[in-house]
Amino acid sequence: MPTREQIVEVLRQIYDPEIPVNIYDLGLIYGIEIKGDKVKIRMTLTAPGCPLAGYLQQEVKERLEALEDVSEAEVELVWEPRWTIDMMTEEGKEALRALGFNI
Repeated sequence: MPTREQIVEVLRQIYDPEIPVNIYDLGLIYGIEIKGDKVKIRMTLTAPGCPLAGYLQQEVKERLEALEDVSEAEVELVWEPRWTIDMMTEEGKEALRALGFNI
């Protein structure tokens, strides 16, 4: 059975193509559910019209299923609550500040 820490580590390796922060620290992950060797992720995007929605969903699924202890990963895209910059972790905010963003 995978651990939450392993799942988070994988999610921190996947970056939003438009914002140079990983999807976990960006606050796009709303839920991580582990049942045996199956993982379910609830996630959102920074904007509903994001043309890369399918790409990010597939990337998360493939990366998680590459873990030895994961037989299946389900990625559910949700829009509620709507993403805001306040959902970012402090690490994510610091990464943007280091790049010159005023947040």
